[in-house]
Amino acid sequence: MSDTDRTKAHASPAPGHDAPRQTQRFELGSGPGRVLVWFYGVFTVAAASRSIVEMILDFGRAPLAYVLSAVAAVVYGFITYSLVRGGEKARRAALVCCAAELAGVLVVGTWTQLEPSAFPDSTVWSGFGMGYLFIPVILPVTGMIWLRRARNA
Repeated sequence: MSDTDRTKAHASPAPGHDAPRQTQRFELGSGPGRVLVWFYGVFTVAAASRSIVEMILDFGRAPLAYVLSAVAAVVYGFITYSLVRGGEKARRAALVCCAAELAGVLVVGTWTQLEPSAFPDSTVWSGFGMGYLFIPVILPVTGMIWLRRARNA
């Protein structure tokens, strides 16, 4: 697997010169990105644990809610991986996933407010992430801001 998307290689020196090739690493998980990696990592574990336990104990009670929590865990896990991996392809993939995550939070949050009977139990994204201090609605916005800013770095 090539790491060309993780580094930007500068032009090689003229033939006959043995100067080392310089690379500029694209670090998504550094600085403020490190805080995002931490939050996304914690939310990956929290959403995955929650959905696994709920599915094992009582899947029939609220299958939609439990599956949506599992989907949230997968999205969080992919974003965490992308932030840690770095590179332009990972940045773009994480940006798309953050946008999809925000759309999911807004759709599920609105749905749980308009039709609470559809969700006998809450999801990670219920009430716009109210059960998680609204972090599920703040996190993708923060992630998209960081990922757009990282593009210009």
